[in-house]
Amino acid sequence: MQEKNIGIFDSGIGGVTVLREIIKILPNENYIYYSDSKNNPYGDKKAEEIIDRCEEISKFLVEKNCKAIVIACNTASAVASKRLREKYKDILIFAIEPAYKMVYDYAYNKNTLVMATKGTIKSEKFNLLFHKYNNHKTKLLECVGLADIIEEGNAKKIKKYLQENIGQYKDNVENIVLGCTHYPLIKKEIIQVIGNNVNFFDGANRLAIHLKDVLEENELISKKAEKGKVKFIDSSRSEEKEKRFFEFLNK
Repeated sequence: MQEKNIGIFDSGIGGVTVLREIIKILPNENYIYYSDSKNNPYGDKKAEEIIDRCEEISKFLVEKNCKAIVIACNTASAVASKRLREKYKDILIFAIEPAYKMVYDYAYNKNTLVMATKGTIKSEKFNLLFHKYNNHKTKLLECVGLADIIEEGNAKKIKKYLQENIGQYKDNVENIVLGCTHYPLIKKEIIQVIGNNVNFFDGANRLAIHLKDVLEENELISKKAEKGKVKFIDSSRSEEKEKRFFEFLNK
């Protein structure tokens, strides 16, 4: 019997931060990672455009024998997860979410900065979450173009962007919610601009735990003893993206 896969997709390679957490908990699974860098970034696109892309990618992953699909993109999760669950009722669909509730749970009284794409911050899903757990000490920052710069890997551009957009919060913020899966890749650079006295929150670890629990409930955990494999696919067919993806994955 052919071994089933877990499919993961993002608008680019940022979802590698989610995959790393999943592999820690589920090391024996086989993974197919789909990077849609040809259509990156999602954050500035219209909802129907994002949904169309997510449906196409999900169809591809289903055809690749995936037993579960992880949406490792906050914008895509906010906009398209409901539609995908309606369309693919026989496939387990998991969606990353901005970890704002974690602030409520662990650091409620502290000044908080939510960094996310415009698409995430404007989405109904995020706004419901935000208003439910608002600590009234939170700033929402639409980081337009940041995921694209991280995807490009230009250190000077990243530093300049952060100085111009979050420099004003230096030593005035204690919590930072990383509301895009690309952003954990630049934690070090964020600290250099904003200071050391900050706690980061992102949803990758909780999603990984939830994925494992649901796979166990449905008796879909891989039975093989050896470590699983990761296959990388990029819509722009960029060898450079693949190289950077595996560099981040193996860090």
